[in-house]
Amino acid sequence: MIYHVNCNAAYGGDGSADAPFRRINDAAALAKSGDEIVVYPGIYREDVDPRNAGRTRERIIYRAAKRRKAVITGADVFKDWKHHEGDVWVLTVPNSYFGAYNPYITQVSGDWLDITVPVHTGAVFINGRAMYEKDTKDKVMDPVYYDCSWDRENTLYCWYTCQDHENDTTLIFANFRGMDPNKETVEISVRPHCFWPVQEHVDNITLSGFTVTKAATQWAPPTALQEGMIGPHWSRGWIIEDCDISGSRCAGISLGKYRQQNNDNKWLHYKYKDGAQTQRDCALIARLEGWTKEKIGSHIIRNCDIHDCGQTGIVGNLGCAFSLIENNHIYNINNMRDLAGAETGGIKLHAAIDVIIRNNHIHDCVRGIWLDWQCQGTRVTSNLFHDNCMSRDHLLSEECARGLGMGEDLWIEIAHGPTLVDNNIMLSERCVKLGTQGVAFVHNLMYGAITGVGRGVCNGTNDHPSPRYTPIHAPHSTDITGFMTVLHGDVRFYNNVFIQPDVKEGLVKLCEDDTNEWDDMNLKAGTCEYNGFMKEDEWKSMFEGYCGEGSEVSRDRYYMPLPVWTGGNVFFNGAKPCDTEEDYTEDTDHRVTVTLKKDDGSYRVETDMMKYLPKVKLISSDTLGMAFEPEERFENPDGSDIVFDRDHYGKKRTDPPVPGPFA
Repeated sequence: MIYHVNCNAAYGGDGSADAPFRRINDAAALAKSGDEIVVYPGIYREDVDPRNAGRTRERIIYRAAKRRKAVITGADVFKDWKHHEGDVWVLTVPNSYFGAYNPYITQVSGDWLDITVPVHTGAVFINGRAMYEKDTKDKVMDPVYYDCSWDRENTLYCWYTCQDHENDTTLIFANFRGMDPNKETVEISVRPHCFWPVQEHVDNITLSGFTVTKAATQWAPPTALQEGMIGPHWSRGWIIEDCDISGSRCAGISLGKYRQQNNDNKWLHYKYKDGAQTQRDCALIARLEGWTKEKIGSHIIRNCDIHDCGQTGIVGNLGCAFSLIENNHIYNINNMRDLAGAETGGIKLHAAIDVIIRNNHIHDCVRGIWLDWQCQGTRVTSNLFHDNCMSRDHLLSEECARGLGMGEDLWIEIAHGPTLVDNNIMLSERCVKLGTQGVAFVHNLMYGAITGVGRGVCNGTNDHPSPRYTPIHAPHSTDITGFMTVLHGDVRFYNNVFIQPDVKEGLVKLCEDDTNEWDDMNLKAGTCEYNGFMKEDEWKSMFEGYCGEGSEVSRDRYYMPLPVWTGGNVFFNGAKPCDTEEDYTEDTDHRVTVTLKKDDGSYRVETDMMKYLPKVKLISSDTLGMAFEPEERFENPDGSDIVFDRDHYGKKRTDPPVPGPFA
């Protein structure tokens, strides 16, 4: 059955083509497996609650009648602003307007949130642009620039909220810089989501072709109910496609965790256990309570524009497993920088088991992709990354880089693999951060540095050991087979092109201190961060003697760094190979160029490196072998082999091929 929805229709419709519903929720309450809800152009100010699940072959489809012309928004327009003083106006909203959830009382909070000034889940928008919250009215009356915002020039547009308890109202004071808010489009976010089922296990839903914007979402750490502006809420088999998604206070799309009883934001409320321990508990409890491939995950996010969200574009712990994220444009994430902490980036996933992230364009984010814990069977392939590392000159200060704010194209943290990174174009000064193991890099262009090798696997204690033990899974499964910390190494580099870029002077100065527990601040391109790591033969020779009770052979061999494999890599412009590099080319005769061009909204890479590339060996799963801890091969989610005979664009490679992502 097809239900029709038109916000401009008359009241009392029955969902037919001649008498459409006015609200999407009216159709959502009725739709069953195999039904389709067609939504006509207009603005739908509602929090859509998909009530019923579809079946694998009989999905429930929510489709915009015209591409991105149906807008689901968590914000409402207000036209009764009163002039207060100077450029500042005040809005008075009865608290009854908000119902059970008032975003101007509710503060952003949760595990791993790192902010010095409290802020609320609500936001004020003028003509679609988010304004900056201040913690006092005086700061709104006389605003100053916030230098750590990536959009510094707009930080004078600001607001402050407080409660009038006597009249039971919310007051919002806002500085509109000379504009009259009653003549502009001024919205405040009032709903916590835009498309989110209240119940869990609402499976097999498709959301296609909508614009979704401006929800008052809460911080989404992996140890809590991870809410987003859109999300399946612990379900299976969702498709989110061809949508424009922006303006979420925290996460745009969440594929993440459900609320666990007595274990929601536990670190925030119960300080006696480290956050790493509460995160381990989350994974084990979830597995006991039904986290399996048959029940959770296997989502698809494709062909979406995801931008201007406060925390992440896409977030997910556990519930993201077995998913596909492809052909999305993700940009301007966490740029306001009023939110900081360990859950930020264009994409931030925990337990990305068998997740494929391919053909995405990710740029101008505080970091591109952050894969954290339980990256097993994860593949990052054929993506374009750029400008994800302090990409504005005014950001190059200690204040702006505090916490985890340096940024990079890809951060893989405290996992055991196998994680495959292939055919990517990485153009930020810091391409990859690697406090992890069990990773293979194949046919990438890395126009920047590898950082953080040997760092970031402990929890920063001074006097006691604090290794982080993270779960290991059975291949292609959520079953947990063990726990281990990271030994480092167990990394493969084949057929990559490494180029040393010119690095901004301010970034060089900022990276002079390498005493950070989490980051060595390296800016040198190449595999040289793995100097001192053994080859496979040398490592294996350490195990020739028996290490039993009373043996003179040291057991240190079980805890030393694992070997590194290399072959077919090329190094330009001063990029350096590691001291055990094999079958490589270090070109000191040619200085190559790499330029990113933008024409009519499309991007292309121009480079002359192709003239100087040698022929190399074709790489396959057999070349890469298996990741050490899980003893799982670098292979497809169905267990089949991968042969790297296609380039970044899907073009067939010659055999033998040339290094890098271009055939």
